[in-house]
Amino acid sequence: MLAFLAALYHLVVVSRIPTFFGFFLPTARHRAVSLSFALVIVYLSYSIRGKRRLGISWFDALMLVLGMSGLGFVVFFYEQATDYEAYGFLDFKGMVLAYALAISILEALRRLTGWVLPSLIVLFLLAARYQSVLPGLLFGKGYTWDRLGYAIYVPGEGVFGVPLGVASTIVIVFLMFASMLQRAGVGEWFSQLALSLAGWTRGGPAKTAVLASAFFGTISGSPSANAATTGAFTIPLMIRSGYSPAFAGAVEAAASVGGQILPPVMGAIAFVMADFLGVPYAEVAKAAALPAVLYFMIVFMGVDFEAAKRGLKAIPRSELPATMATLKEGWYFLLPIGLMIYLMLVKQWDPDMAGIFSLPILVAVSFFSRDKQRRLYPSAIYQALVESVQTWLLLAVLTGAVGMLVAALGLSGLGIKFSRFLVDLSGGNLLAALAMVGVGSLILGMSMDSLPAYITVATLSAPALILMGVPDIAAHLFVVYWGLASHITPPVCITVYVTCGISGAGIWETGREAVRLAIGKYVLPFSFALNPALLLLGPVNSIVMGVVSAFAGAVSVSSGTIGYGLRRLGWIERALLIIGGVLLILPGWRTLVIGATLVGISLLMQSSIFGLRPPQENIPPAS
Repeated sequence: MLAFLAALYHLVVVSRIPTFFGFFLPTARHRAVSLSFALVIVYLSYSIRGKRRLGISWFDALMLVLGMSGLGFVVFFYEQATDYEAYGFLDFKGMVLAYALAISILEALRRLTGWVLPSLIVLFLLAARYQSVLPGLLFGKGYTWDRLGYAIYVPGEGVFGVPLGVASTIVIVFLMFASMLQRAGVGEWFSQLALSLAGWTRGGPAKTAVLASAFFGTISGSPSANAATTGAFTIPLMIRSGYSPAFAGAVEAAASVGGQILPPVMGAIAFVMADFLGVPYAEVAKAAALPAVLYFMIVFMGVDFEAAKRGLKAIPRSELPATMATLKEGWYFLLPIGLMIYLMLVKQWDPDMAGIFSLPILVAVSFFSRDKQRRLYPSAIYQALVESVQTWLLLAVLTGAVGMLVAALGLSGLGIKFSRFLVDLSGGNLLAALAMVGVGSLILGMSMDSLPAYITVATLSAPALILMGVPDIAAHLFVVYWGLASHITPPVCITVYVTCGISGAGIWETGREAVRLAIGKYVLPFSFALNPALLLLGPVNSIVMGVVSAFAGAVSVSSGTIGYGLRRLGWIERALLIIGGVLLILPGWRTLVIGATLVGISLLMQSSIFGLRPPQENIPPAS
């Protein structure tokens, strides 16, 4: 019931209904109410050990009192809270309220994510406080407890800053939209549509998984949820068609992660990025489009090469759903999705309002379904709203906590110092800096879903690349790609764990296959960081050349990692394709010429001009 009330509250506030009736709700007050809902539900739903349950202990009650004291003061005594802005510091009462709220948020975050992220935030808070006694790079002025408390508690900043603002408006609305779409059966329809489009080709079932995950992943907001939804259909289908369980799970994992980088929605990352960068949403979507297409091309071609390598046959068209019949079954899903995209990209509406206006259209068109269980009756809407708020809890608590981290970094200057440290450590070499930031983003993104991972790495890692001259959007997309790579990179690979639960394959073998298929996650970020033309930035001739060479390089890398091109490949041919493909993706005429030469040599070797015999491999036949 609390989750349902939280959903109704956000729908009313985000739709500007109070403003229509002359009631103005200050931004910080709304964010405080929003976070209050999240803390209450977390402490009622999660035990001190982070296990799901329903109830409350004395310690839960204490944490709730601490959190609600800090939030309640902003909600009910907003004018007094804003007075602190004029002071520039907190009095004793303000300090008590600020740190009570901080303790409550960090404990809630610990229950949801574990110790690592809360400990990291506490470490930076302590560093800002005791900066005057820290050595070397970390040395600074240091700030008193009241000044630090002011930074994390003043309305509009700290806890109540931009991250929580995005979570309490845009993200919650799009989670509701995705949850209602799922209740209406869009996941199954996307899978059937993808099967009708690609099932008749070589390796069709795996290509179906790639397309279905691309369709659904961009709006789902979670790679693991995407994998669980579409994977339940696609993974068994791939295994029956002859793919190994490990490869089937890897295809679904790689495609599900890709959904989070594909416009228009990008799992809500695009909206947060636009707020971080202070640019229109359409600019982020335009920049992210081409790298996402190249990524899916690598995965798609990898699936095709693996099918050829194993001699897998296509599914007869007679056994597949007809494309037109499938479109007729669910064409109405395109209306609310199309309306949302139109309002955001063409009319330039705020994303939250575009989502709000699309929701009633989605409810209305759901009644076109022949399956009554897929129609959005009040009971189905109720369940969808509850599920969306339960998914949102982590994002609300995390963004409140990250607001404290941002405040501490801004106050102490440690963020800039950390960025300068990376620059110094790399010796001013951009490639070395990109490698360090990439590995750091991979580690920071472990055990978190896509949006929390992005917020964390964008706060800590992206400024270092911007300092070295990488365009802002390129720097943020770079950390997005590497942060999401943690979902498929063992040992902490959440999405791979989900697909293994469906396929029955081992974690390490599935993770290895996923890394091979999703090699673009690791290569493409270097490409667009070094060559902004891939983000559609710069002159037209540079963009065209970048697109053509990157496409050729993507196919070459995919062929080399899978081990199949014109035929099965030996290690020399594979090495030439991978190295040449990477060079084709990177910018510059020299790398283009060298890369094209290496790929050309590999193709000549495959065509037996040099008289080489193809390697013999023990590939189990398709069953």
